[in-house]
Order: sequence, then C-alpha cells, then structure tokens
Amino acid sequence: MRAIVVEQYGVLPSVQEVPSPEVQPGGVVVKVEATGLCRSDWHGWQGHDSDIVLPHVPGHELAGTIAAVGEGVEGWAVGDRVTSPFICACGTCEQCAAGNQQVCPNQLQPGFNYWGSFAEYVALPFAQVNLVRLPDDLDFDTAAGLGCRFATSYRAVRQVGRVVAGESVVIFGCGGIGLSAVMIAAALGAKVVAVDTNPAALALAAKYGAVEVVTAGPEAVARIRESTGGGAHVTMDALGSNEIVQDALRSLRPRGRHLQVGLLPDGVQVDVSGLIWQELEWLGSHGMAAHHYPEMLALVASGELKPAELVTRTISLAEVPAALEELNLGTPAGVTVIRPGATASLGSTRPD
Repeated sequence: MRAIVVEQYGVLPSVQEVPSPEVQPGGVVVKVEATGLCRSDWHGWQGHDSDIVLPHVPGHELAGTIAAVGEGVEGWAVGDRVTSPFICACGTCEQCAAGNQQVCPNQLQPGFNYWGSFAEYVALPFAQVNLVRLPDDLDFDTAAGLGCRFATSYRAVRQVGRVVAGESVVIFGCGGIGLSAVMIAAALGAKVVAVDTNPAALALAAKYGAVEVVTAGPEAVARIRESTGGGAHVTMDALGSNEIVQDALRSLRPRGRHLQVGLLPDGVQVDVSGLIWQELEWLGSHGMAAHHYPEMLALVASGELKPAELVTRTISLAEVPAALEELNLGTPAGVTVIRPGATASLGSTRPD
C-alpha cells in the first residue's frame, strides 16, 4: 500500500510503498477513505511523542470501510462504513468497565503507538469496543474529522466543561478543535468569543457561531473581560501554549472553568494561588469514547451540528509533506482532510 513515512523527526516525510497491515484477532483492517491532518500529527512528526518509533506512518482521524475482520469480532463485516475514536481502548480494564474508554491505561492510538491512517489501509485493535458505524448519508470527509477534533471538542464542551445556554465561553485557537468547539458551544446556546491570530480563522469562527472575535495579543484579555461582563464562565485552550493558558486563566470570572485540550509539549506555569482564591477549575479533556458517538451523530443528523462545514481543504497523500510543513507557521483555518486513495494532487479548497 501507499503511505506517508516519517524517517527522521522534523524532516519532510515521503510517500512510499509499504506492507499493508494484517488483521489481528479482535481487530479489523480498514480501507481509509479519508483521514484528517491534525496538529497532533505535527507534534508527532516533530518528535514530541515518546511512543513513536521511526520509521513511522502518522494519522489518527479516519473513516473508511472494513477490509478484513479478525477472529472474535462480532457484528461487523467487510464493507461496513466505520470510524473510530483516536483512542482505541482495551474494553476490559477498570476505566473501560466504568465507561471511561478515553482514559484507558491500555489504550493504543493509530499514528502514535503504531502505524496510522496516512495510508491506504490501517489496523484498528479492540474493534468490538472502538468501532462506530457511520450513517449512510454521512460522507467520509466529514466523518474523518469526528474521531479526534470534533468528538474531542464535543466531549470537552458538553460533558467535561458542562457548558449551558447563556454562559460566556472563550475559545483560544481556531484550528479544527477550536472551530469545532465554537460550533458546539454556540449550538448549546452559549455566548462564544473566539481568539486567534489568523483573520481567516476568526472569519470562520464568526460563521460558525462566535458572537465576537478577538485578535490574540496584549489587549485580548481586557477586551474579553469587557465583552463577557467581568470574565468568562469557561475558557478553552484549543492550541496548546503557555501564553494561551495565562490569557485563558486571566479571562475567567471567579469560579470559572478552564478546559485544557491543546497539548503542551514545553510545559506550562500556573499560578496555583489564583486557582485557589478564585476557586477556578482546571479541566483536562482527552478524546471521547465510542459509546458517546450516537448522541453526537444524532445532533449531526438533525442539523444542529454541521461538522461538514469545518472541512475547508481536501488533499492527496502527495500533498501531505507540504501541508505538514505549513503547520510550522501556524494552524491553517478549517480542517484539512487527506484522501489516501487519490493518486494525483487534489488541491481542493471548499468555498466559504
């Protein structure tokens, strides 16, 4: 099969012919129809993830059809349209038994623990616990973004952040996760403020429901506090940086809640005394278990959530190295989806 192969951290990968994955007991092999390009993939390419062993195939947001079914997998067949959380939980540990597959200590993640979905085929372990059946009317490009960014934002905003109608929610970073969070929080009836350095990303945030957009910079916190009447109920770092964390915490009102979703490879400094005297909550959120997908998919089917609008570009495997390199300069507006089966450059950008 054709796949993107990283041979050195920080050095552009290439498209290579590599062996296709073999189906394992309890797992499936999926023919990848679409896979998202996420900032987490950039972190892995840069060497920020200790689980990665080179040479490596990235990719963890995927949708496709089952190509092979392993021994012991019931209720699934070749040809079924599926997606999966990027966290493939074991299904048997204490956390999985409690329904918390997103923090399974035995989890495996395609594109990190083993070769991922920037390829024509990918293996998924523990299929009985992790496969999600796709509605026939949900296209693969849209479905690919659900497994990490949209599902992660859905659980962070709705379940972990406990956002309700009327609250002020500030989203820092308007890449795929941030724009998903804007759309979801707005659908819940929150007053959403979006913060980014990229005017195009802020324009999309306004389109997806932000009532105000703020250019990141020295004046951002003061503007946020003024527009939210003394501070936000909820802030979310959807990118991952020490500077964003500080601005997010300063933007909260007393007893506010901060959601940390963006990875922080360089660490972060937190004023713990400020957390104490204002009774602030620091909430980490990591993915979403497969059994929560039906609720989210029902809202997509009803039209309340429109993740298809987040996909702004589709590319082929040949275009992936350049797209990864673009992430060195920042996160492009919207979601980029890779179609591994395409043999030529697509260069497709959806109109706003």
